[in-house]
Amino acid sequence: MNGLEIRNLELRAGNFTLNDIDLAASDGEYFILMGHTGAGKSLLMKAVCGLQPIENGRILIHGRDVTDLSPRIRGIGYVPQDSGLFPHLDVKGNVAFALDLLGVDRREIEEKVSRMAEEIGITHLLPRRVNGLSGGERQKVALARALTRNPRLLLLDEPMSALDEKSRKDISSLLKRVHREHHLTTLHICHNRSEAEMLGDRVGTMNAGRLVAVDKGDTES
Repeated sequence: MNGLEIRNLELRAGNFTLNDIDLAASDGEYFILMGHTGAGKSLLMKAVCGLQPIENGRILIHGRDVTDLSPRIRGIGYVPQDSGLFPHLDVKGNVAFALDLLGVDRREIEEKVSRMAEEIGITHLLPRRVNGLSGGERQKVALARALTRNPRLLLLDEPMSALDEKSRKDISSLLKRVHREHHLTTLHICHNRSEAEMLGDRVGTMNAGRLVAVDKGDTES
C-alpha cells in the first residue's frame, strides 16, 4: 500500500498554479522533493497537510482519502521550514502542543513527551524557552513535536536549509535514525543534492508547478 498518494492535484494560489500532480510514495518510503525556489514544493506540502485548499484531485494517506479532512485529523506530522515553534511556550509545551490540542490525558502527555524527548535527545532542553535555542535545537524540538502524536506520514519542509554544516550533519543522522526506527512514510523538501542522495529512497523534481521527474535515490534509508 502507498503511504502517500496524490492524484491529479490542481490548485491556484494567486497567479501560481499546481497542475496535474501525481505522486505515490510507498509505505515507509523516504521521498525527497527538489526544485528551484518558487517551483511549488512548499505549496504542495501545505496542500497535503490541509493548509492549502485544492481545486481538483485527491490526497490519500495509507489508502484513506483525507482530501476533505481538517489538518489535525489527517494523521500527519509536519515540520515547517521555520520550525513553527511557539515562543510563548517552553520546549516541553511545544512538544506537547499537538497532544494538548487533541485532548489527550495529561498523564499520557507527560509520558509521551518524556519518551520522545529522550529519543530525540532534547530532555535537557524541556524547561527552556525556545527563543534561546540554536537552529539545530529548534529543528529537533519541531521534529519531536511532529512525532509525539504518532503520525502515519511525516512532512519536512527544508529542515536543514538554515543550519550550519555541523548541525546539518547532526540533523541528517537523526532523520535517518528516526526513519529507520519508525518506518515512517516521509516527504522531505530540500535544495541540496547531496542531502537528497543521503536520505532519499527516491527523488522527485518540481518545476513551475509540475512534477517533472522522479528518479532513484543513491542510498537506502
